[in-house]
Amino acid sequence: MPPKFTDILFEKKDHIARITINRPEALNAFRTHTLLELIQAFEDIDKDESIGVAVLTGAGSKAFCVGGDAKENAGKAGYSRELLLATARVHELIRKVPQPVIAAVNGYAIGGGHVMQLVCDLSLAAENAKFGQAGPRVGSFDAGFGTAYMARVIGDKKAREIWYLCRQYTAQEALQMGLVNKVVPADKLEAEVNDWCQEVLAKSPTALKFLKASFNADSDGIAGLENMSWPALWMYYQTEEAMEGRAAFLEKRPANFNKFRK
Repeated sequence: MPPKFTDILFEKKDHIARITINRPEALNAFRTHTLLELIQAFEDIDKDESIGVAVLTGAGSKAFCVGGDAKENAGKAGYSRELLLATARVHELIRKVPQPVIAAVNGYAIGGGHVMQLVCDLSLAAENAKFGQAGPRVGSFDAGFGTAYMARVIGDKKAREIWYLCRQYTAQEALQMGLVNKVVPADKLEAEVNDWCQEVLAKSPTALKFLKASFNADSDGIAGLENMSWPALWMYYQTEEAMEGRAAFLEKRPANFNKFRK
């Protein structure tokens, strides 16, 4: 039996593992505890040879995940060091487990949630899904898989646009740029994901394991970049510039970054 969790739902049935970030009241934003549970679930999948495919999604119909929960570290600078390190470990495990991981994007995939679906092997999106990054707008950044790997997936110019402008993109726009594999009506997403799972399960698990390792080999070095960037990000959070971005977000006002340009 899978372990019991509070922030996620975890089910294993008929060779399929399903992980659902279960914080719909926060648009499935993750706190440190959420990430620790995700780590435990993916470590369980990694050891379970009966599992042939994994699905990652969010609870409810509004959001897949909107990144880190800004309320967890309220009154302090940025996210905690523990949250940043746990985020890197989740990315590592999504890529490390031998089974293909399918992201079922059922709504907003913003910030860290956007990166999380990006590092999954395949992504299926509901028509109402929205994608985007918010880091530079709120005094944060992702100098690991969220940038270097995104550029490999959708191209350097588009990746820079996503980060520099912090716009949001529709599911169809995400499909056109290669961020997702397919877009379906919201009420058809679960059925479509199940169909893809069945197609994966019809294939040789050993062949898929080696294929996944081969696909990841060329970009595995980004993990080292990510491990270096998180401590840099944590140090950046201690600056007045980052604090202005966080305060503006919590106060629901535009940030004034001009005062940091000399």
